[in-house]
Amino acid sequence: MKEHYYDKLLNIHTTGKITTSNSDHYYPYEPTPYHALETLFDTYEIKRTDRVVDFGCGLGRLNFFIHYFYHAFVVGIEMNRMFYQKALDNQLHYAKKTKNQVGRIEFNCCLAEEYSINPKDNRFYFFNPFSVHIFQNVVNHIIRSVEDFAREVDIILYYASEDYVFHLQNNTPFELVDEIILPGIYEKNPYERFLIYRLVY
Repeated sequence: MKEHYYDKLLNIHTTGKITTSNSDHYYPYEPTPYHALETLFDTYEIKRTDRVVDFGCGLGRLNFFIHYFYHAFVVGIEMNRMFYQKALDNQLHYAKKTKNQVGRIEFNCCLAEEYSINPKDNRFYFFNPFSVHIFQNVVNHIIRSVEDFAREVDIILYYASEDYVFHLQNNTPFELVDEIILPGIYEKNPYERFLIYRLVY
């Protein structure tokens, strides 16, 4: 099973689903399945020069996966202090097992809307971590950052809510550039896909 295979390879623990949340606006933690990450990165290119931000990173699965295979700088944003601490624990185990330098892995314990967008942040990942109201605030921060520091940025949505999609397509300059479906799953559940939105200034 890929969940256990990759966790063992990376020497981390990210399996399971935690169904409790302290907020109506922030949703329960659930990691992106590894098979979905494989499908995404078979098509979508991540470069070493990219700086990928995962909003609602939980225990850091996406961060370690990208760092291990693509060597990009990865940033995890997590409001839950327990999850944040477990992500830091995973970082220690990951570094010990893989002998990888972890200076390009960063975790922040804060609300998504309080994260200060770094001028080098250029890839933003969302797996429905919070309500559309918070999403709107975060996207506005991204847009202002691009206006201040011109660059190409992508928003990657997995299992995208209709509210997220509607906001991006109707209220922002982001444009849909790719749709990556999960074969064998999408046919039964149309939410099983990645949507890539791009903004170029």
